[in-house]
Amino acid sequence: MSNRYMNLLIPVIAVLLGLIAGAIIMLITGYNPISGYAALWNGAFGQPFYIGETLRQATPYIFAGLAVAFAFRTGLFNIGVEGQLLVGWVAAVWIGLSFDLPKIIHLPLAIIAAGVAGAIWGFIPGFLKARLRVHEVIVTIMMNYIALHVSNYIIRNVLSKQGDKTAQIHDSASLQSNFLQSITDFSTLHNGIYLSIVAAIVMWFILEKTTKGFELRSVGFNQHAAQYAGMNVNRNIIHSMVISGVFAGIGGAMEGLGTFGFAFLHTGFSGVGFDGIAVALLGGNTALGVVISAVLFGALRVGSLNMPQEAGVPNELVEIVIALIIFFVASSYIIKWALARFKREAK
Repeated sequence: MSNRYMNLLIPVIAVLLGLIAGAIIMLITGYNPISGYAALWNGAFGQPFYIGETLRQATPYIFAGLAVAFAFRTGLFNIGVEGQLLVGWVAAVWIGLSFDLPKIIHLPLAIIAAGVAGAIWGFIPGFLKARLRVHEVIVTIMMNYIALHVSNYIIRNVLSKQGDKTAQIHDSASLQSNFLQSITDFSTLHNGIYLSIVAAIVMWFILEKTTKGFELRSVGFNQHAAQYAGMNVNRNIIHSMVISGVFAGIGGAMEGLGTFGFAFLHTGFSGVGFDGIAVALLGGNTALGVVISAVLFGALRVGSLNMPQEAGVPNELVEIVIALIIFFVASSYIIKWALARFKREAK
């Protein structure tokens, strides 16, 4: 079996194993797994409203997954997607509140501001990695906490004057779509879903079809060989983190301009950025894989809300299923070994 098909098969097997393990846990704890998963499916795809909610949930997951995947493909671990997403969220809302411009100007400006904010938050660990060889994992983790508290400070003291949330952004900066809401029974699905697909295409094009993408991937594979070939390793490290930060920041704009239309104080992390790590991992760090994985995670998140009502299964069980899926993906070596052994025995 070729590596290409193996890379496609492993996530599928990981998902199936995760679902099977979740079913076993349901049985052990006294719940009906068939009813539980039926409720999960109905809550994610059973009605147009639920389909819209699933796609809406998948939208920021796509951006977060692309941010993690882009950095990983270039040899870096961007654990700071959560922070980059938060500053992008606040920047987009800030622009959405501060101006009253024609939509054709205002909306792109707010999205660009989110991308710039995420890029700045990605530049800092990229610069420290390139110049001082400070490990990006440590810096990006710390930047998450800085982003959380800085964002809360700006919301409370600049955008809302001691309030817990900002005012609603101007309609000219909103991603809301009457068309998408009408065909999904007035779900919260918005135009960000189109932007997420465009972002996936952009990532694929940059990495696979451009000289810059070849350089970035080369640096990720082997920095010493890339430097020997005349590539500027330090510059490419910074570029990689900046581009990753742009994806994450725009993911925050999807929440600020689309799902909510405002920014609010976070007592903790939103979790979208951290889930982006799992989305990228399950998607094999490819653009198409991230999109499919994000829809799966969106379905699990939205569908789980229906499990207590329809089947009496606590939706926390979905957290266990997601964790098991990630576990099996991370254990891809075991799956590869099992497939290779099955292939040998089949002969």
